[in-house]
Amino acid sequence: MDYKAIRNLATSFFDQSERLADRPFLWAKQDGAYQCLTYGETRTAVQRCARGLRAIGIAKGDRVLLLSENRPEWVIADLAIMAVGAIAVPAYTTATTDDILFVLDHSGSKAAIVSTERLAKKLMPAARSADACETVISIEAPGEATQAGVTVVGWNDLISRGEAVEGDPAAWAAELERGEVCSLIYTSGTGGRPKGVMLTHGSLLANCEGAHDLLDELGLEHEVFLSLLPLSHSYEHACGLHFPISIGAEIYYAEGPEKVAQNLGEAKPTIMTAVPRLYEVLHDRIRRGVDAKGGLSAKLFHRAVVLGTKAYRDPSSLSLKERAENALLDALVRRKVSTRFGGRLKAFVSGGGALNPDIGTFFLSLGVRILQGYGQTEASPVVSCNRCKKVKIHTVGPPLKDVEVKIADDGEILVRGELLMKGYWLDPETTAKTIVDGWLYTGDIGKIDEDGYIVITDRKKDIIVNSGGDNISPARVEGQLTVEPEIGQAMTYGDKRPYLVAVLVPDASFVEEWAKDNGTNTDLLALAANEDFAKAIAGAMERANGRLSQIEKVRRFVLADEPFTTENAMMTPTLKIRRHKIREAYWERLDALYGRS
Repeated sequence: MDYKAIRNLATSFFDQSERLADRPFLWAKQDGAYQCLTYGETRTAVQRCARGLRAIGIAKGDRVLLLSENRPEWVIADLAIMAVGAIAVPAYTTATTDDILFVLDHSGSKAAIVSTERLAKKLMPAARSADACETVISIEAPGEATQAGVTVVGWNDLISRGEAVEGDPAAWAAELERGEVCSLIYTSGTGGRPKGVMLTHGSLLANCEGAHDLLDELGLEHEVFLSLLPLSHSYEHACGLHFPISIGAEIYYAEGPEKVAQNLGEAKPTIMTAVPRLYEVLHDRIRRGVDAKGGLSAKLFHRAVVLGTKAYRDPSSLSLKERAENALLDALVRRKVSTRFGGRLKAFVSGGGALNPDIGTFFLSLGVRILQGYGQTEASPVVSCNRCKKVKIHTVGPPLKDVEVKIADDGEILVRGELLMKGYWLDPETTAKTIVDGWLYTGDIGKIDEDGYIVITDRKKDIIVNSGGDNISPARVEGQLTVEPEIGQAMTYGDKRPYLVAVLVPDASFVEEWAKDNGTNTDLLALAANEDFAKAIAGAMERANGRLSQIEKVRRFVLADEPFTTENAMMTPTLKIRRHKIREAYWERLDALYGRS
């Protein structure tokens, strides 16, 4: 496929949907079973939605906010917005009313599309207060009290209004230029107000081309994706929607993290993209399930991990006997693991944050290909990814096709290519500081190894400099802590201090098991005062410390009052911790740890 010849994303879809009209495209659960829209049916829906948008006055360059969980209507709306030359402004379903109001006002969105009553209750107050928002389009009708004071157009009503509009949306789309802005994605950010990243048709198509070049090594045929990460995130928007469209793939929408294991069996995906947290959860579930079963199957499983890890790190290190044993374990263990993921999986792709190498190696040892990549919204978003034929899981792989990467004198990773954003919406000053002489200053620190693979060491602003002047990567330390089964989440602290301390969130499954065995409840506040429970967590911390250097060791800790979540603003929508929020909540207790003898 010649991606450089494609004018824009809407045209890419219209061309594919005409060619593949009868092929399955979007799958979503209805009444407990997956139902399908073909490419042709989706094309018709996009055309009707685009005409409806024209009917309510949406014109080229207008911004339209999109607040919805992953579902076919999200895709239809996104493509229809693009077809009329407007700009989609995706919002996270975890956003608060204040967050939504900020995005509505900052983007100047003329309209908003919302899916459910639950989300409408957050959107409508923001829409009432927003300066530019004239209309709310509701996929599912909100209650009368919810929509009071707002001009609401139902999804079916929007389609009906469009019947009076003449013209072919595919022809409208054909007039759009590759360099025009098509999506305005607000970075979730780990601190401060989000910035609106202007992505163009060309920047996203460049990412699609890079993904095709990468995954073509797998032998791309009739691919099936399972979509879990929110479509409002640039990673899923590019790699879980527009790239699959470009190769004529099917997309299944997962019902949520709690049902992903079930959905893997139902969808039987060939490719799945997700953030590291998913792989951490799957790792924990698999390991706990094996340990609970025990017996011979557990021994075989653990042996498969040991030999698989040895083979990944150095295939020549296996003795002749171990090679034969490892081959036998393919049938006894790894084939069963493959079945748990649907039996057709060619690759998991991890992005949106740092994947713990131990977690990645665990999957690789079991014959599950996992490719760690790297990027950020400002790069549409993928910059690099491990190649299928050479996985180095402690790295984020070489740059994608046509992407240039270099390391600045201070270690910062710089990126150049068509994949870069056009800039930050209404913020030329920050844009000028972020893109200098065509190079994106990522804010990430790293190096390039002998194979051209990028190794990320830390975020430039997140590096801890202790009182001895040593630079410490908090992400590395936290990754070692959360590998321990007793520890679910962690945040380290110690800038300008003599040693590191941490806020630890006990693993939920461990809490349940410990409370049951010790005849107590699972309340974290009560457990924090329990000396025996604290000793169990301390033991896990000490095991992690055994894998860390002297300056990286965590000396003391406090137990969190509650898990870090998007609801309490301690995690971003892509499940990265917000350090400044956690520090705000726990700084007094963390500081007090340094006062002990």
